[in-house]
Amino acid sequence: MNIKDDSRKVLKGDTFIALKKNHDGHDYIKDAIKNGATRVIVEKGLYSVDTLVVKDTHKYLCNYLKDNYYDLIKDINLIGVTGTNGKTTVAYLIYQGLINSNIKAAYIGTIGFYMGDYYETLDNTTPDILKLYELLLLCVENNISYVVMEVSSQALSMDRIEGLNFKYGIFTNLTMDHLDYHKTMDNYLKSKLKLFEKTEKRIINIDSEYKDYFINESAVTYGFGEANYKVEDVCINQLGSSFKVNGIKYNTKLIGKHNVYNMLSVIALFDILKIKLNTSILNYPEGRMDIIKKDDNMIVVDYAHTPDAVLNIINSVKELGFEHIITLIGCGGSRDKTKRPIMATIACENSSFCIFTSDNPRFENEVDILNDMTNNLIYDNYEVIVNRKNAIIKGIQMLKKNDILLVLGKGHEKYQIINGIKYDFDDKQIILENI
Repeated sequence: MNIKDDSRKVLKGDTFIALKKNHDGHDYIKDAIKNGATRVIVEKGLYSVDTLVVKDTHKYLCNYLKDNYYDLIKDINLIGVTGTNGKTTVAYLIYQGLINSNIKAAYIGTIGFYMGDYYETLDNTTPDILKLYELLLLCVENNISYVVMEVSSQALSMDRIEGLNFKYGIFTNLTMDHLDYHKTMDNYLKSKLKLFEKTEKRIINIDSEYKDYFINESAVTYGFGEANYKVEDVCINQLGSSFKVNGIKYNTKLIGKHNVYNMLSVIALFDILKIKLNTSILNYPEGRMDIIKKDDNMIVVDYAHTPDAVLNIINSVKELGFEHIITLIGCGGSRDKTKRPIMATIACENSSFCIFTSDNPRFENEVDILNDMTNNLIYDNYEVIVNRKNAIIKGIQMLKKNDILLVLGKGHEKYQIINGIKYDFDDKQIILENI
């Protein structure tokens, strides 16, 4: 496609469209023309090249893409996964399961774009509509029949998937997160529901308190309650989990009740697709429950960064018989402040000891974020170490015998954002260098 929304990617002869996203694209029109744009699509102004003025550039782009390219991608089976927690794990498990069944598939989400041997990082969990079309057209060129995509609430509220229709939609759960953006849980819920307006078949977590908003006549349900795919006889240990679904036994390397839910949604989908699924060979996506052994101890790197996700992972390792649970966690800056004291309380209530440290402070002061976590905390089983590397090293040094250290919040990320600048930072690499 020769239409671009990033002036830095414009080549000679391209059309540049000025979108209002994190930045106003109108501020970069001159750069786009300098880089070779021969046409611009704008909401205001006249320029030295062919100029089309429209009321809403985003809506124009969605219509343009649908009119010119949708017929090329319409036969791809799109699978959308949405929810506060579990999106990455569920979507990646589906991708693995399809690949292992010799079905050509691709994954779009938090950890990037996967298509066979091809990989690229993505700026957002759910890319903008132009990038989505670029990826889907690439899938068509490579004869991909299924694309599984994480669909975030922000993407839904910003209409990033406008004009796309999904064959299957999975709802994992809805808990507190992103209230800095959505302001209320009602707004957050409404954004999630948008996916299912574009979905043929719904697969819904029956145990979510919000289930009734998502279930319709054609929906199938999964969970521990009275669902179409009901799980029973769950057994969890350090090597993985086993359970039964409608009388059939499954084994998985994944640990924890929350991962039973994740796997259950995948089992439901594959049963609907009539594709045989071998759950025992599926693995975690990068940065999810990434286990490192140290002597008789275990260290886990995980992306958990919401109250519910933090509680889930601590509860999942409680069942494994460790002497002490040490939890290292921070909160991201320029994001929902209301969850900071909640996460600190959950960590202290459920851990032997906690280390509170910097996550991605972005444009906030690291100490202010940590104060938000601890100011009204009634527990004293914690220490504040602002420098994340020093905090990780301290956590490792605290391990004695049969202890577990949870390093939470960043997972697969290979950077830390401080004052808006990305610095190289990899939790797992720091751990490996210091064990």
